[in-house]
Amino acid sequence: MIYKKFQDLNISALGMGAMRLPVIEGNDGRIDEAAAEKMTAYAMEQGINYYDTAWGYHNGNSEIVMGRLLSKYPRDSFYLADKFPGYDLSNMSKVEDIFEKQLEKCGVEYFDFYLFHNVCEMNINEYLDEQYGIHKYLMEQKRNGRIRHLGFSAHGSCQVMKRFLEAYGQDMEFCQIQLNYLDWSFQDAKEKVELLKEYGLPVWVMEPLRGGRLASLGEEYETRCKALRPGESITAWAFRFLQTIPQVTVTLSGMSNFEQMKENIATFGEEKPLNTKEWDTLMEIAGQMVGRIALPCTACRYCTAHCPRQLEIPELLALYNEHCFSEGGFIAPMALMAVPEEKQPGACMGCRSCEKVCPQQIRISEAMADFSKKLSSFSLG
Repeated sequence: MIYKKFQDLNISALGMGAMRLPVIEGNDGRIDEAAAEKMTAYAMEQGINYYDTAWGYHNGNSEIVMGRLLSKYPRDSFYLADKFPGYDLSNMSKVEDIFEKQLEKCGVEYFDFYLFHNVCEMNINEYLDEQYGIHKYLMEQKRNGRIRHLGFSAHGSCQVMKRFLEAYGQDMEFCQIQLNYLDWSFQDAKEKVELLKEYGLPVWVMEPLRGGRLASLGEEYETRCKALRPGESITAWAFRFLQTIPQVTVTLSGMSNFEQMKENIATFGEEKPLNTKEWDTLMEIAGQMVGRIALPCTACRYCTAHCPRQLEIPELLALYNEHCFSEGGFIAPMALMAVPEEKQPGACMGCRSCEKVCPQQIRISEAMADFSKKLSSFSLG
């Protein structure tokens, strides 16, 4: 197992994410504890020492099961990470109650790592609002030794991350972002990595395989990869991409069965970063994958000057592209929760004034109508 230095700790470069544990009969709330125990035992045996859970994973049962499984091992043999669930705004006033309950559910006296969960457009104002006292309370727990290292995870834009860092950056020790070769450009992950570098913060990776989408590619893409590295699996390519980025410390993988775990652990037995040709090949593949679905908006903003509703069309199209590529997902709906109703895709009049000046000849009005329709059937729960 590869280990990375974080302050005075040696952390396994591969961490076990507990969001996609094996379940019974497809019920996300019913974790197959026997299968999860086998996976955890193998992970510990093979040198994984970082375990990541959260309040909402598996309908609230992930913390309980992982706490029970890890209790079989000495407390100093693993690092446990948990998060404050700010993805639900109704939790903002409950930081103390939730934190105490999380310690109880996990059966521990402290968390090695604790995060502000999912900093994004939807909740940035509340996270920064002192009336909730979230930052103050978590800093108190850190001083009391009940949080050893404090950080944050982010699905929001780089602008949102900047706001958070401007307020709390001096107290953050690490940041967890969605990072993979597809999102390097598509979700501005490169810009986010560079921002974190400015603040001296190491990167924790979530969604290294984009929910499994990068575990297999089209035949034409796989042929190109295998021509460069004949013995490398397609899944391993995604991890080798991350091994090429110096700022990456921990890569979390939500492994849902034993075979996935065995394969991933084998990959992290050694570092094999990409060379320039291999990197460029992945970038070309990512661009082609996105290009087959995404609208080719270049954010020239000619459209916005001609929109009678003054909609932020480039931003809306970027979210539309994400929603279409992900075939749903929560990122776009979550971001739009911070957008006033009169600036939502559904506010488009269909006048096509924007289309007359679009250099890419995008049918913007049709995209807005389709986006609005897709959003109407989506719920954040």
